[in-house]
Amino acid sequence: MKNRQKELRDRIARRRKLQPPAKRQDWSVSYNAEDSDFDRPAAYEVPPESYHPLFRKEVYYFKILASLCLFLAVAIMFKKPVPALSETRVAISHYMKQEFEFAAAKDWYQTTFGKPLVFFPSDKKPVTASKENEQYALPASGKIAQTFETDGQGIMIETDKDSPVEAAKGGTIIFIGEKEKLGKTVVVQHSDKSESWYGHLSTVDVSLYENVPKGKILGKVTNKQEGAKGTFYLAIKKGSTFVDPRQVIPFD
Repeated sequence: MKNRQKELRDRIARRRKLQPPAKRQDWSVSYNAEDSDFDRPAAYEVPPESYHPLFRKEVYYFKILASLCLFLAVAIMFKKPVPALSETRVAISHYMKQEFEFAAAKDWYQTTFGKPLVFFPSDKKPVTASKENEQYALPASGKIAQTFETDGQGIMIETDKDSPVEAAKGGTIIFIGEKEKLGKTVVVQHSDKSESWYGHLSTVDVSLYENVPKGKILGKVTNKQEGAKGTFYLAIKKGSTFVDPRQVIPFD
């Protein structure tokens, strides 16, 4: 048994002597990617120029299609009335007739975020936000020619010829045009959601959706036929109700 083990050890020793010495790896040789058997890492693919991480054309097209479907559905609803959808038609008509509160939205934005950024300088003086407790002022000096009780909406004021009509309170112009029995009219919406109407004007010197401060000239009165005096119509609306301007504006 001992002879057998000795014989095996001798064989292993002879084999080791016959084997050539192992070559040491030379790590100083620079790595050549071309001689490597491994594949190169995949290069980063640049997205096409039309791609945008926040914009997907599929979603955009879907929104357009949904808007068209909604528009057609409302049009069909009013073109061919169905008794089952009568309440829906009434609700849509109600909200479409409501006036957007521009002045209130502007006042809230400036109170919350401050004044908006101005990208282009303007020669106009900045209009400060109207306050809810701001008092109404007399748009033009004159005397009351027609009282509130006559039509339950406003009063007619007699002034001098070609007198300018000023905004009784700061706000946003939400209407410029002809109104029945009032003629050429300007409507100003204020931050407290009230409105002031100026009718029977001969000229208008403001534009629609313009922000006007208190005292801004809106237009001129209409001269009477004899030409010595002028008149204009004034109404104050709070919510859906007209109030007598004499309750909120001091008259001499």
